[in-house]
Amino acid sequence: MKNIGLPIAVSILAISCSNGENAQANGGATTEAQALADISPVDRKPFETTEIASFDEPWAMTFLPDGRMIVSEKAGKLHLVDPKGQKTEIGGVPEVDYGGQGGFGDIVLAPDFATSNMVYLSWVEAGEKDTRGAVVGRARLELKGQKPALKNLETIWTQDPKVTGKGHFSHRIVFSPDGEYLFIGSGERQKFDPAQNMGMNLGKIVRLYPDGTVPKDNPFVDKEGALPEIWSLGHRNILGIAFDSKGRLWNQEMGPRDGDELNLVQRGANYGYPIVSEGNHYDGKNIPNHATRPEFEAPKVAWVPTIAPSGLIFYSGDLFPAWKGSAFIGGLASQALIRVSFDGDSAKEADRFLMGSRIREVEQGPDGAIYVLEDGEGGRMLRLTPTR
Repeated sequence: MKNIGLPIAVSILAISCSNGENAQANGGATTEAQALADISPVDRKPFETTEIASFDEPWAMTFLPDGRMIVSEKAGKLHLVDPKGQKTEIGGVPEVDYGGQGGFGDIVLAPDFATSNMVYLSWVEAGEKDTRGAVVGRARLELKGQKPALKNLETIWTQDPKVTGKGHFSHRIVFSPDGEYLFIGSGERQKFDPAQNMGMNLGKIVRLYPDGTVPKDNPFVDKEGALPEIWSLGHRNILGIAFDSKGRLWNQEMGPRDGDELNLVQRGANYGYPIVSEGNHYDGKNIPNHATRPEFEAPKVAWVPTIAPSGLIFYSGDLFPAWKGSAFIGGLASQALIRVSFDGDSAKEADRFLMGSRIREVEQGPDGAIYVLEDGEGGRMLRLTPTR
């Protein structure tokens, strides 16, 4: 096992990762007893699960003000789902380049959705010569009539450049709490070096206005050779991005062979990939730890072995009052729901609930229930409520 060498909380559990998003390897023999010394028992779930609906490769979901949900499927479908699980397909969706990790991605409501009916969505589009890249667009969601549909879809951001391969698109999106800015996670597309190349937006978190234009106070606006949209750099495969109750931006991302990260995202900061990581290359070649290069921002939590994270929320509801302020991360290879607790800027894994399936997405419902989407064909939407 790699020597972590970081003054951060590192959660360790020996779970098979052969079916992870990145096919990450286990990375070390750690006994379950050792693992449970750091996290609470996983066989005492404080919630019960209710199946709402099932989907084919669901990827993201969001809640409408009336309690209905929108769910994206990776192959290119968007569904309107009522609280009882009745599904209606939404028309007017873009054509997606489906395959590997690519396809339909995130879906979020505009901050002024109540008056504008605008939604923001991400997907992968094809380029020339077998290239592809993620894009973010916005459209008006028409809910009147028998068939809901997206209207006046326009693209406001594109991964640059489009490259070959079908991995690490990331394309998670979130609005700042004040609704003024749009943040997009852009993966490095399994190309390594672009994460440090300021002339590309791969391996970056970008910050835009909701119309796609660039704020003039972005950190690299006046830096020669840098794309002005860049907010932070040195990221790998960002599959969760969210603001906490204090207005701080966080992201989780998959490491290479192990070394998944939870990062407090700072303006203009460099998180070091591929120069440093808490994991190693798949061929076994070492990557130096963050501790060896203090100029790079270290993660607040790193997971060795991998959890293969996907989805990220900060819980603020009343159904689970003891969990207010905690983060929840879905686990793909780990087949778990992971709770992270915080003490100032410090963080640690507090609970790991084994779910028996790969968890692709996590959201909080209007009633304070936690909703998760299972990954893959037949992936279920589950509603988690306190055990009676």
